[in-house]
Amino acid sequence: MASREKISSLASGGSFDCEGFGKSEVVSIAKVKALGRGTAHDSCASTSSRRKTHDGEGIGNVLSSGICHSFTPDGRCVSLFKTLYTNSCSHACNYCSNSTVCKSRPQTHSYEAEELAKITLSLYEGNYIEGLFLSSGIGADEDRTMDNMLDTVRLLRKKHRFNGYIHLKILPGVSRERIKEAMELSDRVSINVESSSESRMGEMSSTKDYRNDIMQRQKYIADLLARNGRHMHSENRKPETGNWMGAGHTTQMIIGSTEENDAEIFSRMLYEYKEMRVKRVYYSSFSPACGTPFENKKEQALWRENRLYQTDWLYRVYKFTPKMISLAFDENGFLGNEDPKLLMAREFLEKPIDPNSSAYEELLLVPGIGPISARRILQARKRENLNSRVKLSRLGVVLKRAVPFLKINGFCQTTIGRFV
Repeated sequence: MASREKISSLASGGSFDCEGFGKSEVVSIAKVKALGRGTAHDSCASTSSRRKTHDGEGIGNVLSSGICHSFTPDGRCVSLFKTLYTNSCSHACNYCSNSTVCKSRPQTHSYEAEELAKITLSLYEGNYIEGLFLSSGIGADEDRTMDNMLDTVRLLRKKHRFNGYIHLKILPGVSRERIKEAMELSDRVSINVESSSESRMGEMSSTKDYRNDIMQRQKYIADLLARNGRHMHSENRKPETGNWMGAGHTTQMIIGSTEENDAEIFSRMLYEYKEMRVKRVYYSSFSPACGTPFENKKEQALWRENRLYQTDWLYRVYKFTPKMISLAFDENGFLGNEDPKLLMAREFLEKPIDPNSSAYEELLLVPGIGPISARRILQARKRENLNSRVKLSRLGVVLKRAVPFLKINGFCQTTIGRFV
């Protein structure tokens, strides 16, 4: 990624610095740092877009550019220019350094729409990024701030003919019309539910209306996507740039800022997938910010976040039932620092299974075998006997994890701790 100094240099032609505080000749590095730092806990990993670009004009290509292929070791995507539009916020969230209740609240900064568009284009043309991830503080008014964000994306799409990837955050409480335009201009939109329930949100923020500002806006998105999908299907149309409603929406929860257990989070995750039809739920471990009411709360271990991602994967990709996955939770509703699939394998697999005769559902229970490798096994065993570890490895099986649960060529691992 480009350095903050590089980004600041590219932005130096802009003339807007601090919202409501007048003009400035040069964009400061402090501004770039503050607005970049504000998105530190926003996950921006994304799947490929359905949008097509056929006319050969404009810059960027949502398909050929390899969107979001660069990740940090903990799984966070780094290939988008990820920034806030402004760090000004009128909400009183107990965990956020930009909130009105933070004693060490940073200086307020904001981009101007043309300025942010220029930075994005320059970084894209320099091959530093493949798109834009744009979030924001609420500012003095959510609709006004959302208008500024939409101005930026509108400039990119319509004036500069930017065809690259854009993920746009929907601010809590914004109007349905603004949500609709955001979906028409972006590849993906998201609004963070942040907490597992309305009561937990009450502990986190005294100003956010969980039911109306967040859940109702999610419902708007889901309804618009459903209507657009029916219209596209009935007209047999292909998605084009503009007026096409993007690739779906995502959401995110903060883990451990309140006393919620993992079963509560899992329950909310199920609701998001079933009722709100989100593409992905992301999880962010709570980290206390200096000066906030939550500054003395315990920082959450990253492994808790990872275990929630694993249960999410088991539900969403492996298609395991919630009842099956619930076996990974202890009596208090928490996940331990152990692979939940391993716990399920110990519960359901009474003895090692033969990959030559086991059903697809049984193969999926084996640690080290996923949906792809399980299907490969089903196909391969039609041609040959899978009687060696080498053959299984070639099919994508992670042997170190799988061997204790497999009978290979009539033999199985016989150590006492086979399932431990």
